[in-house]
Amino acid sequence: MASSSGNSGCDEVLMVVDERKRKRMQSNRESARRSRMRKQKHLDELVCQVTQLKKENSNILSSINMTTQQYAKVEAENSVLRAQMMELSQRLQSLNEILSYINNSNMNNNNIINHQEDFQINPWNLMYVNQPIMASADMLYQY
Repeated sequence: MASSSGNSGCDEVLMVVDERKRKRMQSNRESARRSRMRKQKHLDELVCQVTQLKKENSNILSSINMTTQQYAKVEAENSVLRAQMMELSQRLQSLNEILSYINNSNMNNNNIINHQEDFQINPWNLMYVNQPIMASADMLYQY
């Protein structure tokens, strides 16, 4: 009988060890399951974040493209206006040179017009006698 009770105590110890081992395995499985769930949740959040960042990136690229197109358009308009300004400046300079030449030749030849006679012929001429043409770049930007 002593051997049967000895076996019984050993069996109980083995059962307790087996029960602890089974509980630990169950706990490890549950812990691993929770870990996999956390990893999956984190992965889902990252995928969502990637999607959002791609959308923002697309919007930014679209905005950059639109701004670049507007810049090119304004730059082209600016070039046209600069060319027009140069042309008008050259015309103005030529007209002022012509006026200066006419005024100098009139003075040199003593062909000065009597202002009273000129006024009787065309009263508007008095306002413009010997007046240079004046213009500024600001005039070009008025629409």
